[in-house]
Amino acid sequence: MITDTHTHLYSEQFDEDRKEMMQRAKDNGVSRFFIPAIDSSYTESMFLLEKEYPNDVFLMMGLHPTSVKENYLEELQHVKSWIDKKDFFAIGEIGIDLYWDKTFLLQQQEAFITQIKWAKEKKLPIVIHCRDAFDEIFEVLETEKSEGLRGVFHCFTGTLEQAKKAISYNMKLGIGGVVTFKNGKIDKFLNEIDLKHIVLETDAPYLAPTPYRGKRNESSYITNVIDKLVDIYDVSFDEILKITTQNSKDVFGI
Repeated sequence: MITDTHTHLYSEQFDEDRKEMMQRAKDNGVSRFFIPAIDSSYTESMFLLEKEYPNDVFLMMGLHPTSVKENYLEELQHVKSWIDKKDFFAIGEIGIDLYWDKTFLLQQQEAFITQIKWAKEKKLPIVIHCRDAFDEIFEVLETEKSEGLRGVFHCFTGTLEQAKKAISYNMKLGIGGVVTFKNGKIDKFLNEIDLKHIVLETDAPYLAPTPYRGKRNESSYITNVIDKLVDIYDVSFDEILKITTQNSKDVFGI
């Protein structure tokens, strides 16, 4: 059983061959797909995906930081309305992204804090999006940390020190295609992080692993990530699966 803890299977990039793409993933042993939200424009597509694959996909709900714009309060209300009437498996993906635009930093911080509070109320894990914003993310986590707060630092690309700090807040590190990149850097220190802190992800259709880098990513390529982790940790493929699957269960409760 392989768990892809972060994959945007509702993306328009899969509209032409979603059924075939899903079958390739299943043929490669991927049996659980956790689906992060972005904003209200994708909600219907997420629900259609869940309807088509009710035993395979597990939905999150949240407002992505790059979707925090002038109408962010309206978008947050959309999130709140859904988590109050439907069961989800996490609040995500949420966080702070200062790579593209710093204009809405204050609003991103407010949205992040608000959604963490909702996660704590609902006893749900959070899935964090962090780009060029480790200090800002850690500042929020320091104020919002609690015994029950848990989650995943999605697409972790930080330093060893930042990895240890993320783990100190009861977060797993989401490891995907970046670990296979020549300039990805995290492969240089990841073996200093115990496997009990790692979960697998693809972030499909983004960040395809080597040798597919630059092409559309899909969940079946998660085995390339596992192969790299086998080299890094010098343990078997099956051992990686066993530990990371259990880690995902610890986070998401299923």
